[in-house]
Amino acid sequence: MVYVYKLVFKFILCCTIFLSISCENRVKPPNIIIIFTDDQGYGDLGCYGAEGFETPNIDSMAEEGMLFTDFYVSQAVCSASRASLMTGSYAERVGIQGALSPWAVNGLDPETETIAKLLKRHGYTNAIFGKWHLGHRIEYLPLQNGFDEYSGLICSNDMWPVDYDGNPLDEDKRSYYPSMSFWKGNKPISNIETLSDQAQITKQITELSVDFIERNKNNPFFLYVPHPMPHQPIAASDKFLGKSELGLYGDVIMEIDWSVGQILDALKKNSIDDNTLVIYASDNGPWLNYGKWGGSSGPLREGKGTMWEGGARVPCIMRWPNKIAPNKTITKIASTIDIYPTIAEIVGDEIKGYKNDGFSLMPILNGDERSDPRKELYYYYGEKLIAVRKEKWKLVFPHTYRSYEGVEPGKNLYPGPYNRGRSGLELYDLTNDIGEKKNVARLFPEIVQELELVGDVARLKLGDKLTDKIGIESYATVCGYKPKVIELNNMAVGSEIILENIPNKKYPGENGNALINGMGGSLNHQDISWQGFEADDLIAVIDLGKITTINSVQVRFLQSQVFWIFLPRQLVIEHSIDGNNFELIYENNPNNDFSFEQKIFSYVANISSLRSRYIRVKGYNLGQCPDYHPGSGAPSWIFSDEIIIN
Repeated sequence: MVYVYKLVFKFILCCTIFLSISCENRVKPPNIIIIFTDDQGYGDLGCYGAEGFETPNIDSMAEEGMLFTDFYVSQAVCSASRASLMTGSYAERVGIQGALSPWAVNGLDPETETIAKLLKRHGYTNAIFGKWHLGHRIEYLPLQNGFDEYSGLICSNDMWPVDYDGNPLDEDKRSYYPSMSFWKGNKPISNIETLSDQAQITKQITELSVDFIERNKNNPFFLYVPHPMPHQPIAASDKFLGKSELGLYGDVIMEIDWSVGQILDALKKNSIDDNTLVIYASDNGPWLNYGKWGGSSGPLREGKGTMWEGGARVPCIMRWPNKIAPNKTITKIASTIDIYPTIAEIVGDEIKGYKNDGFSLMPILNGDERSDPRKELYYYYGEKLIAVRKEKWKLVFPHTYRSYEGVEPGKNLYPGPYNRGRSGLELYDLTNDIGEKKNVARLFPEIVQELELVGDVARLKLGDKLTDKIGIESYATVCGYKPKVIELNNMAVGSEIILENIPNKKYPGENGNALINGMGGSLNHQDISWQGFEADDLIAVIDLGKITTINSVQVRFLQSQVFWIFLPRQLVIEHSIDGNNFELIYENNPNNDFSFEQKIFSYVANISSLRSRYIRVKGYNLGQCPDYHPGSGAPSWIFSDEIIIN
């Protein structure tokens, strides 16, 4: 019996030793850290040629890893760029455009795959500390998109009721931005009211990041650090204020560099440095009309808000000790879109069932000098195909754009004006002309023709508002505009409608029948039922086809002053039997006082048993935004989704 016990004991001991050895030999999945700055230009790091300040920690990353010279964002604007980073897709595929305001009713579709969701499936703990800016309603926030922890800002740090210099707005100015808060999870926990408050954000984000690393050193983790800086308004903590030769902007970059150093030190301290991929990049180019407070695009043309190289090409460094060879410079085309499939390959996920636009960069990271996964790139901005690139060639399509050239930049933290640029069909050799100064389209017509075909493929897949092309794979085509329209009981469905003014084509509901199709829109002014009139009046005549008994006429309008959408200054409803002689049945003068409220207003003419055939609706536009509005003097809009006759 004793002998049996000894055998059992030896067996258990052997199993324990075997399991212990197996666990030790099992490779722990690598940690992933993405550090994403806001509005940092191509020329704003020492390793990219910056002057006036030092970035030793980021420069060290470049020395210990890979520096990309031709690295791109999908769009040179906040939300669209971040959506592409998170999803590996062009913004047109996921339905995020521009920079979402705190009042936006849309956001990153909760059904969309993200890096965080991908890694969550593989046992990762995920955190984001910094700027989200992919939707501000609960359903769009990070905890609903694969992250376990979130602290930071839900939007850009200039979306607050404070002037450019950090002082409260005076009585003569109005902001349509609410107060700004620092969030934790799904709730705001503190107010950000001054530049002094903003000066603490980089430090806060850094401390949260280091703490997260220390708490999760034994588990695979994904840490996303989207810094709100150096987006305007800029601010630095006392430790860095006045430390650079360049001034405040340089101070801010030096503090971000310190933050990178703290994160790298935490990896080394916790003995996980060799098993962590760290990626550093920016969401777009610099905001150049702020002058010396707005950063530098280095040798590149233009900046943020344009798809010239200064807006779309950004610094990028990747570091992974013992995996990525040190001191490598990569001149091949790469993009934030490629980070998602790269991470997917690292964790062995085949990303089945999810269509994206990226290419894995792992062959490049592994040192395969022959690898060139991305030969082409689409330059989109606001659903417009601005340009395409293939290898060294970039073809720019005719378009207008905001320009920083030929105007005086701003002073004392205030922005300067924009100029208006216009391009033709232009070809640039980016290998020999990084500044896009010499248009060589006439010299290489065969290259122009080749790249035009690349543009045609982009338009087929993702659409192009410059040429009125609808993409078969765009978000609007595949998923529709969300939220969905609502059904309304309307006797006028199928009738004839004549509009005196044509609705603006910026919005989907451009067909006149949208006003009598029995479908209403939501608070999202981009819903397919809304018709938008810029500075024009809504004047519509509906022909019911025959004299009919009418009991009511209802007209719906959207108020969304934060998007410059106002109620009509006057609403008139008339009827006619013959289509020539009209009689008044309703009149109203809606109130357009300042309001943050987004609301649908219904105006109803209750008319009992009126016999008539024609109904005429006149909604008179304010013409321009009122004096109290931040857009004072600019064209105002009215939006209507349905004229309901019953």
